[in-house]
Amino acid sequence: MAFLILADGTLFQGKAIGAKTHALGEMVFNTSQTGYQEILTDPSYFGQIINFTTPHIGNVGVNQADHESEKIHAAAAVFRDYSPHFSNWRAQDSLENFLLKHHIAALTEIDTRALTLHLREQGSQNGCIVTVDSITPDQALSMLQSAPTMQGSHLATLVSTKKAYLYADPIDALAHIVVVDCGVKTAILKTLATYPIKISVVPDTISFTELTSFSPDGVLLSNGPGDPESCESVIHLASQLLEQQIPVFGICLGHQILALAAGAKTRKMKFGHHGANHPIKCCKTGTVFISSQNHGFVVDERSLPEHLITTHISLFDGTIAGLAHRNAPAFSFQGHPEANPGPNELMILFKQFFSRGAVCQKTLILRAFW
Repeated sequence: MAFLILADGTLFQGKAIGAKTHALGEMVFNTSQTGYQEILTDPSYFGQIINFTTPHIGNVGVNQADHESEKIHAAAAVFRDYSPHFSNWRAQDSLENFLLKHHIAALTEIDTRALTLHLREQGSQNGCIVTVDSITPDQALSMLQSAPTMQGSHLATLVSTKKAYLYADPIDALAHIVVVDCGVKTAILKTLATYPIKISVVPDTISFTELTSFSPDGVLLSNGPGDPESCESVIHLASQLLEQQIPVFGICLGHQILALAAGAKTRKMKFGHHGANHPIKCCKTGTVFISSQNHGFVVDERSLPEHLITTHISLFDGTIAGLAHRNAPAFSFQGHPEANPGPNELMILFKQFFSRGAVCQKTLILRAFW
C-alpha cells in the first residue's frame, strides 16, 4: 500500500510513482500552476514534501534547461493526477523517469485539495511518504515522532557549494558580485549574468576575511532551506558586511539572514507562502506586483529596529516582504524576483542593485529605494 501519513496521524492513500522507498519531510503545499520541474529542483525545498495543488502534473515532461540545480532537492512529492504521457517541444524525458533517476518517491491519485485544507487549518507538519510494502502506517508514524522539525534545522549548509567557483567573467565586466550560496537557484545566477558583471559563488561557511579577498563590489545572500536563525555563520558575515558598508542584496533566506544581522527576529509561519501568484505591495508607491514565493519563516514585524524600513508587504497576510537598511547599502526581498516559475515583475530589484549606484563607476547601490 502506498500512502502519506502526517505527524498528527492523518492518512492519505494513493498510487506510487517514482522510486520505491520512503521519505520524511515537512509537508507543504505549492499553488503554482506551472513549473513543477523548477520547484522540485529548487534547493529551498530540501527537507520538504511538496503537495502540488494544480491537478495535472507531468504534462510537459522535463528538460535539462529548466533545472534550478543539478538534482531534485525536495524529499518527495504528492500529485492529484500524474500524466504519464507528456507533450512539449522542449521535453526530454517523463517526470516519472526523472523521479526514478534521482531516487525520489511520489504519490498520485491523492485528494490534494483535502490535504491542502488540512495543512491550512492545522499548519505545516512533518509527513512520511511510503511506496514500499514493508513499512506500515504505524511504523511510519513512529518514524515521524522522532524526526526533526524544520524549526531549528540548519539545512542551508547541506545544499551550499563546498568550494568557491567563478560563474561568469565577461571581458566588459564593470563590477564583481559575490554570491553567498545558501542554496542558490540557477535562475538567480542567470539573471545576474544578464548584467556586465563578474560573478563568484562561495560557500555559506565563508569568513568575512575570505570573502573580502574577492574584492567584491556587492554581495548577494541567496535563497535556501531551513531555519534562518540556524545560519549563524552567515548572519555573522552579513553583520560584518553591514558594518563595512559593503552593498548587500538578500533574497528569500538571504532576506531573513540580513534582517537577523540587522537586529530583527524571525518566526515560523503556520503554513508558509509557496506559490507563484502572491500579490506584493510596494510601501512607497502603492504599486502591486505578483510574485513567486517560497518560505516557511518570516521576519517578525514586531522586532524591527529603527534602522530597518519595510519596503514591501504581502497582500495575503500583511507580512514583511521587503526591507531596506537606513544606514547601510543593503536591502532584501522575501520572495523570488528571478521567478522560475512565476512572473518576473520584480526583476526591477536586480536592476536596482546595479543601476542606483552607477555600475559604470564600479560601485553599486548606496541606498535602497524607499
